[in-house]
Amino acid sequence: MSQDAVIENVSVEKTANVYFGGKCVSHSVTLSDGTKKSVGIIMPATLTFNTAAPEVMEIVSGACSVRLGGDAEWRSFEAGQTFEVPGNSSFDIQVVGTPLHYVCHFG
Repeated sequence: MSQDAVIENVSVEKTANVYFGGKCVSHSVTLSDGTKKSVGIIMPATLTFNTAAPEVMEIVSGACSVRLGGDAEWRSFEAGQTFEVPGNSSFDIQVVGTPLHYVCHFG
């Protein structure tokens, strides 16, 4: 398993975060330095997320289309790519076919 496939030295919340009736499920993780992330999946759907802090969404597997709040254009992302979302904003995400696996890096 490559180093990029593992997040080392973390605490994991045992209870899952379940959103949109189970279409998005994640677990919160905290690194030893206090950095927070979430690791999860989004099932095929079109969903809107609101952000408080800035986020970097890392696509681990699968693909999606994303429209940042206020934008008219959808952009496509796939495994190995990231996109940034400003704090106090929103984004629409569309997943078609297979579930999207992601890591959300906060702050």
